[in-house]
Amino acid sequence: MGSMFRSEEVVLVQLFLPTSAAYTCVSQLGELGLVEFRDLNASVSAFQRRFVGDVRRCEELEKTFLFLQEEVRRAGQVLSRPEGRLPAPPPRDLLRIQEETDRLAQELRDVRGNQQSLQVQLQQLRLHAAVLGQGHSPPLAATHADGPSERIPLLQPPGGPHQDLRVNFVAGAVEPSKAAALERLLWRACRGFLIASFRETERQLEDPVTGEPSTWMTFLISYWGEQIGQKIRKITDCFHCHIFPYAEHEEGRLGALQQVQQQSHELQEVLGETERFLSQVLARVQQLLPPWQVQIRKMKAVYLALNQCSVSATHKCLIAEGWCAARDLPTLRQALQDGSSEAGVSAVVHRIPCRDMPPTLIRTNCFTASFQGIVDAYGVGRYQEVNPAPYTIITFPFLFAVMFGDVGHGLLMFLFALAMVLTENRPAVKSAQNEIWQTFFIGRYLLLLMGLFSVYTGFIYNECFSRATAIFSSGWSVAAMATQSDWSDAFLAQHPLLALDPNVSGVFLGPYPFGIDPIWSLAVNHLSFLNSFKMKMSVILGVTHMTFGVVLGVFNHVHFGQWHRLLLETLPELVFLLGLFGYLVFLIVYKWLQDYAARAASAPSILIHFINMFLFSRSPTNQPLFHGQEAVQSALVILALVTVPVLLLGTPLFLHWRHRSRSQRGPAGRQPDEDKSGILDSSDASVAGWGPDEEKAGCPEDGEEAEFVLSEVLMHQAIHTIEFCLGCISNTASYLRLWALSLAHAQLSEVLWAMVMRSGLGLGRKLGVAAVALVPIFAAFAVLTVAILLVMEGLSAFLHALRLHWVEFQNKFYSGTGYKLSPFTFASEED
Repeated sequence: MGSMFRSEEVVLVQLFLPTSAAYTCVSQLGELGLVEFRDLNASVSAFQRRFVGDVRRCEELEKTFLFLQEEVRRAGQVLSRPEGRLPAPPPRDLLRIQEETDRLAQELRDVRGNQQSLQVQLQQLRLHAAVLGQGHSPPLAATHADGPSERIPLLQPPGGPHQDLRVNFVAGAVEPSKAAALERLLWRACRGFLIASFRETERQLEDPVTGEPSTWMTFLISYWGEQIGQKIRKITDCFHCHIFPYAEHEEGRLGALQQVQQQSHELQEVLGETERFLSQVLARVQQLLPPWQVQIRKMKAVYLALNQCSVSATHKCLIAEGWCAARDLPTLRQALQDGSSEAGVSAVVHRIPCRDMPPTLIRTNCFTASFQGIVDAYGVGRYQEVNPAPYTIITFPFLFAVMFGDVGHGLLMFLFALAMVLTENRPAVKSAQNEIWQTFFIGRYLLLLMGLFSVYTGFIYNECFSRATAIFSSGWSVAAMATQSDWSDAFLAQHPLLALDPNVSGVFLGPYPFGIDPIWSLAVNHLSFLNSFKMKMSVILGVTHMTFGVVLGVFNHVHFGQWHRLLLETLPELVFLLGLFGYLVFLIVYKWLQDYAARAASAPSILIHFINMFLFSRSPTNQPLFHGQEAVQSALVILALVTVPVLLLGTPLFLHWRHRSRSQRGPAGRQPDEDKSGILDSSDASVAGWGPDEEKAGCPEDGEEAEFVLSEVLMHQAIHTIEFCLGCISNTASYLRLWALSLAHAQLSEVLWAMVMRSGLGLGRKLGVAAVALVPIFAAFAVLTVAILLVMEGLSAFLHALRLHWVEFQNKFYSGTGYKLSPFTFASEED
């Protein structure tokens, strides 16, 4: 946890990797995830690098893997995750994997092709059998409107007038969507000199391409003459109809049907054997493909990392540079020794100086990851800058709970998060693909603390689903008020509202032990009392939170050696903030500690006192809280105004004086240790080179003194001064959202209870069906509570707490202008 408060020390290292062992060494580093490589070939095109050929071979294999994966998915099967940890394969195994992959892909292509051709043939046979067995009746003669009966046969007896004419048949199948258009076109093109019969198949046939069942229309067309036949064949070809031979006699059709059925049976047996062989090939693919995918992805990652290395002048080793945590250097050396042990020449690693700002490394676990994510969403911290995440673990759930305080709602959120925490190691929970569920699961510990703190603040507000609970005895006694006052029956009849006078002996017994006294839930001024309490509480929490942010900036100045900022920035900021708004907090607490029960009408107003403080005036009707208050207020305002020019001009003038002193001394006046400090000790460079923008003008770069521009420094400091002074006012007002959101949540809970549960309870009493009526009413109450009060109100409170941390808290000390350490690792390739 030590690295949570500040990013770890990260150093720039140079690696000398023997050419024969470079692949193995980088593979070892990928398994450990220690080094973020720097691209030493940034000026070289990606197509001209040393290992571009190997990268292309890996990419071609990945394309083949995609084809195999689609074939497995097409068969309705799932690829299992590889068991254990698979190392990157040696380069010599790439050819073997490529050959086996190509062989499996070719087998799948051949088997799939044969399967599709057999399925097409089987469909043709089934359509032919459907046409032959559809039972089309022999064609009848076309009759006229006033002609004889339809029962007159088409074929006239021998010796008739049409004995030289021969009836021909065209039989086949067409898609149902084309049947009506085909029939109309045949009738118009052939001028009615045909008889067509269309019927739908009795059972659906499987489509050989899509595999989905489909219905077909069989047709039988009888015609006379060769010209009519040619027209019919051309039209059916245009509609992509399947045409089959159709015998004139019943015996011939039955024989053809038996032959087609026999061929169909034989084809089904061949197709079954083909499918069994296909299953065997897919089984081999399922067994070999998952580990191959992981290995090839790792191999490709290794070659991409090697492409970032430069080649030595002797071409005997590769030179790499990268960032590595200082505490991981022994592990890095050991990994390189293990990786280069077979090469006969050991890899070498050593630290090198660098004036670039190192990346930020903050190690997290499953508990701290969500809180660090909140901070990183604002911006990754500068190298070794104070990290707000450890403090956010407490402050974020607490500020959320101030706006969401309710025992019942907080308990529901806590139990939901606790269920996710207890089941976090189950594979089904981890592998859930729902995006909303993944969001909740990643922030389960954040939700756990948010619910727990909401229960705590709910006890303070004394609210559980908007209802007050009497855990302890009330500090107010109605009986004492009734016995010692003139509350007669006539008085009670004329006064529906009664007031408890704390000045009467025995009425006020003392403060409630914890939280709000439950008797306030019965008072008509309950809302006014809570408004005053929550508004003042929001101001106290806001000023405390902002002051804590300013104090955290002290640790940044001390760590980076910017001692002048303690006197010229931090001290004026604290005087300005505490002199004005810290004094407001003092007035609130001081008034709380005073007893104004006997003189409530003449109790002073804090708001009027605070306004008069800036106007240097007094109000005769507003009594001071303590003796000498006006003098104290005037002194604090003057002191706050004096700090503004100090904050505006102090740092620029000091930097200007320091720059002139260094310029007068010149390079000859420097001590030898000063020249070596920036070269030999990379950690000291952070003090000189990675400060705020207004100091960069005075930082040496590339061994030369940079030009100091006073106007630039003054501009940056003016922006900082205006932002801080105005921010103290606007940010303090911004913390009033704690009061507003808390009030809104409480009132919404009250409205939901009054409109649903209270109405339901009253309805059950009247009708005597409480058990039946309360079931749907409670279900509606539960659904609305989860949907509105937990989800919508919880999201609103979460966003407001997020804003308070990003804008009001972190901008007091946190710049967020760094970048994360992204080490070369195989973790993403293994997922």
